[in-house]
Amino acid sequence: MIVQAAGGVIVRDSERGTEVCVVHRPHRGDWSLPKGKLDPGEDFEEAALREVLEETGIECRLETELGSVNYEDQKGRPKEVRYWRMEVEHDPGFTPNNEVDELRWCTREEALDLLTYEHDRALVADE
Repeated sequence: MIVQAAGGVIVRDSERGTEVCVVHRPHRGDWSLPKGKLDPGEDFEEAALREVLEETGIECRLETELGSVNYEDQKGRPKEVRYWRMEVEHDPGFTPNNEVDELRWCTREEALDLLTYEHDRALVADE
């Protein structure tokens, strides 16, 4: 069975240009894009918005779908993660939680240097 997940490349405009939201997950020790597994009965779009909200506290709207990434998870299961470009609707500020302990808004170049996984870097590079 394929593990299904969804996430987002959250972008915003700033004085530095377009910035991308990157999160640190202490239990994995990595920097990644916000994402997570679908709940039962949930579709990919709903999961993407929910996971982004849970991990970052940011309410977003979906823009374009950026495609999917397929890899083997830490338990050796096949995993598919679908991603969307997301625009910020409301950002009350980040509060660390049980999944994410740090959030950074990065320029594309900073994000490419910081992200742990090549599949995340590829999504940001194409953004």
